[in-house]
Amino acid sequence: MPNNLTLVHSLLLFSTAFIAGSLNAVAGGGSFITFPTLIFTGISPITANATNNTALWIAAMASAGAYRHNLHIPRRQLLILCVTSLIGGGIGSVILLYTSADMFKQLLPYLLLSATLIFTFSEPLKMWLQFQSQKSSSESPPLLILVIAQLAISIYGGFFGAGLGILMLATLSFLGIKNIHTMNAFKSFLGSCINGIAIFPFMFAGLIAWHQAILMAVGGSLGGYLCAHYARRLDPRFVRIFVIVVGFSMTTYFFIRG
Repeated sequence: MPNNLTLVHSLLLFSTAFIAGSLNAVAGGGSFITFPTLIFTGISPITANATNNTALWIAAMASAGAYRHNLHIPRRQLLILCVTSLIGGGIGSVILLYTSADMFKQLLPYLLLSATLIFTFSEPLKMWLQFQSQKSSSESPPLLILVIAQLAISIYGGFFGAGLGILMLATLSFLGIKNIHTMNAFKSFLGSCINGIAIFPFMFAGLIAWHQAILMAVGGSLGGYLCAHYARRLDPRFVRIFVIVVGFSMTTYFFIRG
């Protein structure tokens, strides 16, 4: 066991990742728990961000097979947005590497606040987007606009990433996809591209705390598999309220701390 990873910290990271995996299976927002936990255990904010990104990617890949049968997307759109996600995720991760620790520490409360607000208003946003999509069902926006939007979202995802899935659903809703399972499959695939490519710059820069990342990946994967069945029996509104309270609590803490 590494010197900076005590038994207490190991149990804390594993258990919070387990809970985060369960939350992600129902409503999302697991990063609001795992990212601050890494910081609480003594990891610097930038390293915590890179480690959290890696752990979530490994956990997501572990369950990616569940969506493979729902990925009914035209090959051209799939390829273009996949390449866009890889480019954007790489750019975002490189920007993070060139961001000083002090600057990231100052940005952190605002990043958490933006992610919390995105999560809080995700349902009204989805309803509005569905309305817009139905209203303009005969016309789809040019693919160039979608590529630009996805590039911006991917850069954000490579740099920080919380709230990434909700932002991508906003983009994908304008592709005319009506099946929510297909939408989630595409979102998960593109998210895997963004988080996956970001690992390489983080890895070469030595930013990933691998013991913590693997421990959290195992906990997140187990939480997603073992608790998804029981978690889905809960009212999603209560799960969302819990995540929102945690998100605003963490945001307030980092504003006060900063």
